[in-house]
Amino acid sequence: MTLGLTINALAVTAASGRMLLDVPKLHLAPGSCLGVRGPSGAGKSTFLFSLAGLIENASGAVTWGETNLLQMPAGARAAFRRRSVGMVFQDFLLFEELSASANAALSGAYSDPAHQKAIESKAEEVLTRLGISHGARTVDSFSGGERQRVAIARALASDPAVILADEPTASLDRKTADALIDDLLALVRDTGKTLVAVSHDPAVYTRMDRVIEIVDGRIATDEAAR
Repeated sequence: MTLGLTINALAVTAASGRMLLDVPKLHLAPGSCLGVRGPSGAGKSTFLFSLAGLIENASGAVTWGETNLLQMPAGARAAFRRRSVGMVFQDFLLFEELSASANAALSGAYSDPAHQKAIESKAEEVLTRLGISHGARTVDSFSGGERQRVAIARALASDPAVILADEPTASLDRKTADALIDDLLALVRDTGKTLVAVSHDPAVYTRMDRVIEIVDGRIATDEAAR
């Protein structure tokens, strides 16, 4: 399954009433790769978390396929994320005491036994493709690049239609970052997933189909990647 994105009148305000994000309209075709760039504090992460339904004070419409996240209660949004969205974070957010396999298959702990087996199998498949061994070694001994590969495997283990990545190469050296971008893009494109990646790294967004720039909470530019 692939999902496209449609945004209409998305607005996020702070408790003080200050506008944090204002996106009147945006459409992203299913299976597209969108890069999001812009200065620090411009609203990029707020935009990404809005796409995941993680911002409570958002209004308007964020629609994946036929599902408008902003019309759903918190529990239903969480269920949609478990089913359809994989997230990759800058800080990895792994359990240091667990192995790569255990971290990658973590979402299976919240599933029925049959689905848990499918998640474990997919996690092993993605780890193998990313060059991560399935041994008992815990991730506290992994390099930054290895940790981010485990995080990507975790995001893909439930075979979501959408991948949202927040600064996926921020803590990596250039060689490791380039290899990670190659692997992530290959996995996403081979399976027809929709990817939205926030990054300061030109090597990330120049590989996308399309790039938007967010400045002061608004989309300043919207163009095909070069």
